[in-house]
Amino acid sequence: MDRYSFSLTTFSPNGKLLQIEHALAAVGNGSTSVGIKAANGVVIATEKKAGSSLIDVSSLEHMARICDSIGMVYSGMGPDFRVLVNSARKMAQSYIQTYNEDPPVRILVKELASIMQEFTQSGGVRPFGVSLLLAGVDERGPNLYQVDPSGSYFPWKATAIGKNMVNSKTFLEKRFNGAMELEDAVHTAILTLKEGIEGQMTETSIDIGVISTVSAAQQDGTKPEFKRLTAAEIKDYLSNIV
Repeated sequence: MDRYSFSLTTFSPNGKLLQIEHALAAVGNGSTSVGIKAANGVVIATEKKAGSSLIDVSSLEHMARICDSIGMVYSGMGPDFRVLVNSARKMAQSYIQTYNEDPPVRILVKELASIMQEFTQSGGVRPFGVSLLLAGVDERGPNLYQVDPSGSYFPWKATAIGKNMVNSKTFLEKRFNGAMELEDAVHTAILTLKEGIEGQMTETSIDIGVISTVSAAQQDGTKPEFKRLTAAEIKDYLSNIV
């Protein structure tokens, strides 16, 4: 092990920040999370993984609502996710107070990415050990973004992060269709997680969040709203999965 392996802010001779590599390894050890942008909305889903059968899985928070129109899920270290959730909610509320509307998804993504990037070049801190998937609807329509520990961010049509990322992306490449509706996207997300989940998939072992453009509802003044599916709703979806 050389001195570059312990440095947060020093590049190794081959041009890498090794602490970023270690942070990505933490992400790779985390639960698999999936995001799919449909024609009329976005779905994000994740495996709710517990280290012991004695843990109350229903208490685990792998997904968070940031504001009415944006939700977020992670793979990696849970405590780091909680810090970023708090920061994202403060940013969203600040934007709402200033402009009286939810922030565009790309604005919130840029702010979160800036925070995560800052932790790669500041002494005495370490990079965040999480990758994030943000789902939302704004004036540009449905949006799905990924933010990595380096502060890099990418817009996606469909993607996966976490332990089974490679196989999940391969599965999504075969199943994804840009014309698919939100219902089909939810089924595809479940099937993607099912490919790599350990043990039996139940309504308590996964978490699913959706946001629809709901064009019909918008006509009567209702805004798109991110929501996490209940256990009963997830059970209904699972009953239709062969």
